[in-house]
Amino acid sequence: MVPRAEFRSYYGRPVIKAPSWSARDIAGYFFLGGLAGAGSALAAGAHLTGRTTTATALKLSSTGAIGLSVAALVHDLGRPERFTHMLRVFKPTSPMSVGSWLLGLYGPAAGLAAVTAASGRFPRTGAATTAAAALTGSAVATYTAVLAADTAVPAWHDAHRELPYLFAASATAAASGMALVLGPVRETGPARCAAVLAAAGDLAASAAAERRLGLVAETWRGGRAGTLLRTARILTVAGAVGALVSARPGRAARPLAALGGCALLAGSACTRFGVFAAGIASAEDPRYTVLPQRERLDAEAVAREREGHDTAR
Repeated sequence: MVPRAEFRSYYGRPVIKAPSWSARDIAGYFFLGGLAGAGSALAAGAHLTGRTTTATALKLSSTGAIGLSVAALVHDLGRPERFTHMLRVFKPTSPMSVGSWLLGLYGPAAGLAAVTAASGRFPRTGAATTAAAALTGSAVATYTAVLAADTAVPAWHDAHRELPYLFAASATAAASGMALVLGPVRETGPARCAAVLAAAGDLAASAAAERRLGLVAETWRGGRAGTLLRTARILTVAGAVGALVSARPGRAARPLAALGGCALLAGSACTRFGVFAAGIASAEDPRYTVLPQRERLDAEAVAREREGHDTAR
């Protein structure tokens, strides 16, 4: 029998073209958008439960984060008018088009919510814009996962089922961390609960994604991406533990809450930058494009062969 041929690429060249996105701009855009969107959702909860200091702080931080996020996106696009050009049409099948409209709706709502909260004027307008920012912010926090998974990049596309959950958990961790840093300890009970749930969700989604990716999971475990994602897990767990410990009354509660919040923010940022780096690494190495395709074709051939045997019986 002829031995199975080993994989060799054409002069080592990639099969697909790696995204030309800047890691600083787009991974930063992923992180800041998640922080802003989830922060608005937590701000709405704080607003409804009378935690006014935390609500105001989160509204202001979300406005700042979404402003920086859009600035990073525009910087990567090269010219500001390219962003406004994307608002000329609405294409539901395009994550980029939907995301542009989400940003266009969310930004003004978050800004108005922050202005009314800081000034104390127009409370009804503030309540309405807070609710609108929470609704659109939840989509802003996670749509970037759909945007990445809609590409041909193996480390993103093959994890399309788990990536939105990972981004949602990462965004929640960042928002709860911001609440712990800025809010008084007496108002951060919900943020502490959110931090623990986000840490558990982050670990579960990341583990599920690596199981599904198979060979491509090497890009999540090795190189720069592996270092960032391992660091992200350590920081996220440490932040959740710090959030829990800060619930105990005492002088150390405030410093512990702030340290836990900073760890959660840093862990969320490392998650976004790590996933981005894994995607670029998988696109640049042709093995991660060709070998999984061969495995799927072989599995389909075996399934057809078994089906044929069953029919013959």
